[in-house]
Amino acid sequence: MSFENWAAFAAASSILLVIPGPTILLVVSYALGQGWRTALPMAVGVALGDFTAMTLSMLGIGALLAASATVFTVLKVIGAGYLIYLGIKLFRAGGALKAEPRTDAASASRMMAHAWLVTALNPKSITFFVAFLPQFLDRHADFWTQMLVFETTFLTLAFANAFSYALIASRARAIVHNPRAIRIFNRAGGTLLAGAGIATVALRSSN
Repeated sequence: MSFENWAAFAAASSILLVIPGPTILLVVSYALGQGWRTALPMAVGVALGDFTAMTLSMLGIGALLAASATVFTVLKVIGAGYLIYLGIKLFRAGGALKAEPRTDAASASRMMAHAWLVTALNPKSITFFVAFLPQFLDRHADFWTQMLVFETTFLTLAFANAFSYALIASRARAIVHNPRAIRIFNRAGGTLLAGAGIATVALRSSN
């Protein structure tokens, strides 16, 4: 796996993680209601949840890769189409971030477990990883090495992203409820998601 491929994966992952989704809404809800103390347990829970979903996705992708190169190629094309669909949907989402403060008392372990469950058991997470990861996998390189590098990179970024969201929500609450800021996030993220899908289709067509 080349450095360029890893850098592209890290950049794309960073952009995608910033886009608010169910997990981030949960993180923000706890932070709005209970302050900065939620940052660490929520970030750990999110990272563990992503680890669960990403590992299951990678193992499935690895099985497809071992079974048939053609099937893997088809998966990449379908995944690119799914990214385009998600991008358009996100672009049109508007500027609402529906995160209400959670004021119910919760221990650190309970918050961590809640974040893990929401992240790991969200069917969209596994579907997304199955669509996203094949775009960066090198079919001719060692799969397990790529799995280790990609998971370590993504989980580090996911932890940092959730931790940052919790701190921002607890310290600068006006930003979280600013429709203009959320609209910018959604439109920028939607454009980049659709662009990634289109670029993959274009690259596949030229080969």
